Amino acid sequence: MSGEAGWSLLLGGTLGLGLWLLVSLVPILRRPLLLHRVAPYVLDVSPGARDLVARRRVDPARVVGAVASPIGDRVAPLLHAVLGAPEGIRRRLRQAADGGSVAEHRARQLRWALVGAAVGAALGIAGALQRGPIALPAALAVLGAATGALAVDRLLQRRAKRRLERISSELPSILEFLSLSLAAGEGLQDALRRVGAAGHSALGRELAGVVADAAAGSSLSAALGTLADELGHPGVTRSVDQMRGALERGTPLAQTLQAQALDARDAAKRDLLEAAGRKEISMLVPLVFGLLPTTVAFALWPGIHVLQVGF
Repeated sequence: MSGEAGWSLLLGGTLGLGLWLLVSLVPILRRPLLLHRVAPYVLDVSPGARDLVARRRVDPARVVGAVASPIGDRVAPLLHAVLGAPEGIRRRLRQAADGGSVAEHRARQLRWALVGAAVGAALGIAGALQRGPIALPAALAVLGAATGALAVDRLLQRRAKRRLERISSELPSILEFLSLSLAAGEGLQDALRRVGAAGHSALGRELAGVVADAAAGSSLSAALGTLADELGHPGVTRSVDQMRGALERGTPLAQTLQAQALDARDAAKRDLLEAAGRKEISMLVPLVFGLLPTTVAFALWPGIHVLQVGF
């Protein structure tokens, strides 16, 4: 396809869309039917009359969406795989205690993608002026846009991971506090309220939210189940299952929570040992590439200098 044919298709499509927008705004000039004349007088008793009186327009966006839907259906899985699926983003926002929605996160990704594209295009233009490739601005703009969008998602993942790690570190103390309150004779809801008001921990705020939901009318078991589903933390999920079982079947809970606190501490120790094992290689990097070459240089340099001076 030549350049003239491509421009012709682009301009023709733009002209057709503009004409469709203008036609959709033109009112229909015809004699009103009896149904349309009676409808305004029965609006208070007829939902159908209210729908009929409401002004209807032909939405050209539906036509554009219908035409572009096959392409969108094929591109959407790729975009979700690269930028994150909506369910995963919603879960990470909840784990990071971010009050924003998926749409706001997408808007943030779009803003950073535009900034990255502008920076990449500017660098590409500067390189092209220095006798670089002609396609350099476009390539750097695409790379900058992808980097900006992915950076927002990676930052959200990092925030969610850090908050989950904080919840993991707080879980044993919270469970022990709950078990002590239950052993002292308090009910589960009162114990959760006490733990939520005792400090400013991440898990304590989550439990305070559970108590607030229960006070607003939701059942305590349902509020705990919602917390476990939204956080997706294994330790919290196990503890919530025990609490819900105690609420539904009346089983004792203090000793169970004490045992889970011990299990959580053992799991934290195992995670610490595994992290230390993974860090062994990274700990060798400054030794191999920093300290060892410096030691060798201090050991060999005097001898090399003496040899050069002597001969």
